[in-house]
Amino acid sequence: MTFPRRSIAIGALVLAAVPALANPFERVRPVTHEPTRKECGECHMPFQPGLLPAGSWTRIMDTLNDHFGESAALTPDVAADIRAYLTGNAAGRGDGGLLRITEQPWWTRKHHFRPDVWTRPSVVSKANCEACHRGAAQGLYEDD
Repeated sequence: MTFPRRSIAIGALVLAAVPALANPFERVRPVTHEPTRKECGECHMPFQPGLLPAGSWTRIMDTLNDHFGESAALTPDVAADIRAYLTGNAAGRGDGGLLRITEQPWWTRKHHFRPDVWTRPSVVSKANCEACHRGAAQGLYEDD
């Protein structure tokens, strides 16, 4: 059976569109802002702004005195610079009411593992992206 050229062209277009259907959070722009890398990277991998919407980053920056149980207070000028970088490069979608990346709907859909996975010595917490995604620091979260 032969296919008309039109069918082949339509099939090629469909196949070309498949990458566009991939999860947009599997590849995000890496952190390029030195103050963000320095200040956030002192305690954890500096998370890419594209992993959270601007509303979440705003709330995080507003509560640095109690940053998930720790003080991450910064001088006002450094905090303003980091806030501008994070909110200016934030995800275009997501739940801005949620502070944790690990609570975003896109994250929970992809990470439905047994609870003991998060307590393994090689993982320790849901926030340790690099335990499973070797390219996380570069913004690469495809299934490894």
